[in-house]
Amino acid sequence: MEFKRTNMCGDLRIENVNDSVVLMGWVAKKRNLGSLVFIDLRDKTGITQIVVREEDSENYAKTREISQEYVIEVRGKVSERESKNKDIPTGDIEIIADKINILDKAKTPPIYIKDDDDVSENLRLKYRYLDMRKPSVQRNLKLRSDIVRTIREYMYENDFTEVETPFLTKPTPEGARDYLVPSRINSGKFYALPQSPQLLKQILMIGSLDRYFQVVKCFRDEDLRANRQPEFTQMDLEMSFSNQDDVIAMNEGLLKELFDKYTDYDLKLPIDRMDYSEAMNSYGSDKPDLRYGYKIEDVSEVFVDSDFKVFADNTKDGKSVRALNFKGIAGNYSRKQLDKLTDFVKDYGLKGLSYIKYSDEIQSSIKKFLTDDIISGLKEKLNMEDGDLILIGADKDRVVLEAMGALRRKVAKDNDLIEKEYALCWVVNFPMFEYSEEEDRYVAQHHPFTMPNEDDIDLLLTEPEKVRTQAYDIVINGDEMGGGSVRINNSELQEKVFEALKLSEEDIKNKFGFFIEALQYGTPPHAGLAYGLDRLLMLFAKTDNIKDIIAFPKTQSATCPLTEAPSIVDEKALNELNIKLK
Repeated sequence: MEFKRTNMCGDLRIENVNDSVVLMGWVAKKRNLGSLVFIDLRDKTGITQIVVREEDSENYAKTREISQEYVIEVRGKVSERESKNKDIPTGDIEIIADKINILDKAKTPPIYIKDDDDVSENLRLKYRYLDMRKPSVQRNLKLRSDIVRTIREYMYENDFTEVETPFLTKPTPEGARDYLVPSRINSGKFYALPQSPQLLKQILMIGSLDRYFQVVKCFRDEDLRANRQPEFTQMDLEMSFSNQDDVIAMNEGLLKELFDKYTDYDLKLPIDRMDYSEAMNSYGSDKPDLRYGYKIEDVSEVFVDSDFKVFADNTKDGKSVRALNFKGIAGNYSRKQLDKLTDFVKDYGLKGLSYIKYSDEIQSSIKKFLTDDIISGLKEKLNMEDGDLILIGADKDRVVLEAMGALRRKVAKDNDLIEKEYALCWVVNFPMFEYSEEEDRYVAQHHPFTMPNEDDIDLLLTEPEKVRTQAYDIVINGDEMGGGSVRINNSELQEKVFEALKLSEEDIKNKFGFFIEALQYGTPPHAGLAYGLDRLLMLFAKTDNIKDIIAFPKTQSATCPLTEAPSIVDEKALNELNIKLK
């Protein structure tokens, strides 16, 4: 470089006219109008127009060598533009070049460097270094950095200590599948990449650190769904001598800080809390989207004596009939579209879906079973009015609630029924366990280190399905942004929970022996929470794609098109690890 950069490309304004400046960046576009050559010079801050005149023979000749994405430096004077561009912040000015140097050449890019392209995601990720030059990607990566800085500042102000926990740790059960790392030195043994720093952060509390936080990579080797990555970032925290209310209050302060700084939304505190049972019964989800209404209603009693056996037979023994009333949208749905909704709920295990288009002349898939008493009962339960669309399903509670919850979200989205930009709530009082038919035992709904509600501890070994926990999730716009709990802080209770999970003494010793022993040396009451930082960033970046806010994301098949990871390892490396491939 011949010069020292004085300004960024997006910084110059009309008040900079007549300033001598040096800009450096990438050639976004070049236009030759004969006597004038215009170059749009781009860096991370934006674009400035460079003007090269024909009478400036040296620089004019150099523009013939310059092409798209060349890296150049330009020295010149800021001038007011005759024809202003209101679409960009620097549109009032241009730079009259007096010296141009080419810093590096570029091949013809295989993708366009602009936000409104239609390039495939795989190609974008293969050439991520080009894709990264787009303004939207630049904004999102800058936003990520800013938000992480804000989080750190808040944690430091509240006397938290940032501690890095190791990536090479011990495999443990009761979670998703681990990424395993073979040990060359300890042949035949494996490390695991952490799914979370759960046990280590609890050990930090035993070690009297008092308040810990960390922005940390975590890893889960699981089948990827939309907006999941095999490696993801958590904002993790733990607090000693604290309970659920303490952790919630601390995190409400953090969320208030983030919303005030990065949105125009005035977040009111305290954030509402909702019991898990209410979330499931009213919204069919433990992460309810409260930006719109349309609660699920239990209409079982209306159909107890109905001749429609599909409903009547689902009014007892852990089964129910549930309904949704979508106000005023009956005209939006043809019979064919309603059949598609039936196909949709079948993916959630529901065998069928009935509908009522309410008006003076009722249209319904179960019209012949709709007696005056049933219509009267539904009208009272659902506040039915002309133009309403009522959707009804029946099955086991778990099945029908999950299906109707998914249906609620779909219909609201498809019909633009979302009324608010943001809606937050805490979901509390989760069940401790859920039954796994695959494993034929109870498994922890969150994790096995969560403190049961004091009133339910005696039920651990006799009626585990009734045990509730001191766990809490923060839900924003129908997404779980973070979750935490009060932790078990004595070894006897921890071993009792392991017993309820039907873990053998050998399993407990091999997998958790170090932790059980640590609990025996004076463990303070403690509680914590972890945010899915990537999801939180998606919220503030207003994107539905997790790949938009990660510098180097993986594909849906957990591959990296840029580096071609994962890749084959040579036989010598495998031999050193005593590994043979089948």
